[in-house]
Amino acid sequence: MSRTLSEQTVAIVKATVPALEAHGLNITRVMYARLFQDPAIRDLFNQSHHGETGSQPKALAAAVLAYAKNIDNLDVLRDAVERIAQKHVGLQILPEHYPSVANALLAAIKEVLGGAATDEILNAWGEAYWFLADILIGREAQLYDTLADQPGGWRGWRDFAVVEKCKESEIITSFVLRPVDDGAVVRHRPGQYLTLWLDGPGEHSLKRNYSISSAPNGETYRISVKREPRGIASNWLHDEVETGTTLKVSVPAGEFFLADTSERPIVLLSGGVGLTPMISMLESLVREGASVPIHYIHGTLNGSTHAMRDQVRQLAKHGGDVRITTFYQKPRSEDVLGRDYDEQGLISGDWLHSQTPFAAANYYLCGPKPFLRAFVEDLTVAGVSRDRIHFEFFGPADELIAA
Repeated sequence: MSRTLSEQTVAIVKATVPALEAHGLNITRVMYARLFQDPAIRDLFNQSHHGETGSQPKALAAAVLAYAKNIDNLDVLRDAVERIAQKHVGLQILPEHYPSVANALLAAIKEVLGGAATDEILNAWGEAYWFLADILIGREAQLYDTLADQPGGWRGWRDFAVVEKCKESEIITSFVLRPVDDGAVVRHRPGQYLTLWLDGPGEHSLKRNYSISSAPNGETYRISVKREPRGIASNWLHDEVETGTTLKVSVPAGEFFLADTSERPIVLLSGGVGLTPMISMLESLVREGASVPIHYIHGTLNGSTHAMRDQVRQLAKHGGDVRITTFYQKPRSEDVLGRDYDEQGLISGDWLHSQTPFAAANYYLCGPKPFLRAFVEDLTVAGVSRDRIHFEFFGPADELIAA
């Protein structure tokens, strides 16, 4: 790495921590407002994360604050840097995009902090930004090269046709994607996601990440999409996209994936549409003849929202030591205990402690933020070491990373 941070820069950046704690969110909001004045830059981002919840500005504010606090000990941020690099690869962020972000960030600091943002502070933050940018650019180059060089790999956006569309529940629909060029596709790591560039819905092009819900096969990918009440992309996919529709897709990405080998029992835990990467993992484990015990626990509202039930049961039937447990929070009158689901109510930490190999298992979790926040905390407090807890969730990693 060509750049190094001076001691003076480290000291100045750390001294700005109180200002970032007080004004960080305002800085990132102003930064994105400036950045999105350029339509080409705006279209690189998932705009759903910049709406009413403002989750992306919050996530970036938390990341900037964490960087300032740990700028003299960046090993602490290794996992966060990898997550950002993986997201950038999915979105096809390139080195030429970084100067726009630098200019917007420094201008936002100046606008929000006013006279307190001295030239000395702005210069220090400029140096700190490019130091981190070099790390990300280098890692992203490695990922781009590795994925392009694999059998079925590619660079940039590739055209895929929807070859199957299947309604999995009242709110989840699956789409099987095959390259228009009929070539092979890179084998994803179970748990990873695809990024889609959607030109059909809305005024502007949209970028969305969807977990791959099938085992790697070298020929196709399957994504399973939940219809969100006000989701522009998800409603368009459900209502307008049919077999034959062509979509632009970037290479599989994501730092959440099943380990290549495991001598420990495996517990897959999902809530709602968080089942999508778990299905990929479970299908892969069964196909590969995993020799360790596998527990798959899934929680959903009731039978109307329970996706892929029959597929999961078939996988368990043909797998080795596979145990499936499904929780319905509010079963319908037609949902039968013992036939449609196994437990009523919510999954609990106490249930996991008593029903899964707590002291030995690797835990993989995916679901809404409250679901993950609860179980990551429960598992950690109960003594499960951090290296045995792996999780993925949809949207920016603000609150969980901060925790």
